[in-house]
Amino acid sequence: MYGTEGNGEATGHHGELLQGVFEDMNGFLHRGLVSLPCRQLKSKARFRANNAEKICATPHHCQKAARAAELALQKFARTRTGGHLAIESNIPVGRGMGSSTADVLASILAVLDYLDVQPSPASIMQVAVNAETACDSTLFSQQAVLFAHREGIVIEAFRNSLPPIDYISIDTTPDQTVDTLAFEPAQYSSAEIETFRPLRGLLRRAISTSDVGLLGRVSTASARINEKFLRKPRLQDIEAIGVRYGAVGIQVAHSGTVAGLMFDPTNRKTAANMERATHDLKSEGFDPSIVSHESELGRTNV
Repeated sequence: MYGTEGNGEATGHHGELLQGVFEDMNGFLHRGLVSLPCRQLKSKARFRANNAEKICATPHHCQKAARAAELALQKFARTRTGGHLAIESNIPVGRGMGSSTADVLASILAVLDYLDVQPSPASIMQVAVNAETACDSTLFSQQAVLFAHREGIVIEAFRNSLPPIDYISIDTTPDQTVDTLAFEPAQYSSAEIETFRPLRGLLRRAISTSDVGLLGRVSTASARINEKFLRKPRLQDIEAIGVRYGAVGIQVAHSGTVAGLMFDPTNRKTAANMERATHDLKSEGFDPSIVSHESELGRTNV
């Protein structure tokens, strides 16, 4: 017998550290990415079963989340049921920060909580991909993974989680948004695909050794490759300010509008450097926000 309601929660992210095309263990190519989690960004879902035939979602525009809940019920419930799905989220929409995936995952987890079942992460991600075509890797919050976001499979699971990273968030086009799912996937050249091979190796080493500087080099290379497919206005200006104040690199939402200047939180000069960089970014007309891995308060305007 099921309970009366279930609750789920999923986090957003701040774009990607690396995105491209990568080989699996059998040599087959997959589109894949490594997200930069932002645990202050969250989507919360509450599912209450009723006698309706379908899922009714609030707010009404959360139809992908409703679809995900319906698919989860079809896959994991013993009997057919409808219900009401309520979504609350503080994740900006259309910025490449995982708002849609977080809504979808939170909804699936709410249904699973209602059903009191615990399927594998792979099963959950398959439901998520079926609900919205592509999804991010934020379900794997305790482990860094190279994730095939259009297939819902893990290409590579790294041994450690990502090292702590502080960063300054900049929305490069605050007056525009990107429909992530409608955005045409990048058509990488053979040379670019070959470039992703050593970047993946460097990423693996950066994660295993908690080397934030090396991680910054990987993410910067990925951000520059992505400029060919979704340009971030004045990215070079942002990067120059980062270089001036000791940023280890720059990362972007590869199908969104945000960019991040990355800093090493173990460096004693980081806090002061981030404040100086934020000042210069504001002087250049940007609206930056500092995000600290230690912050429990979310994105803080400085």
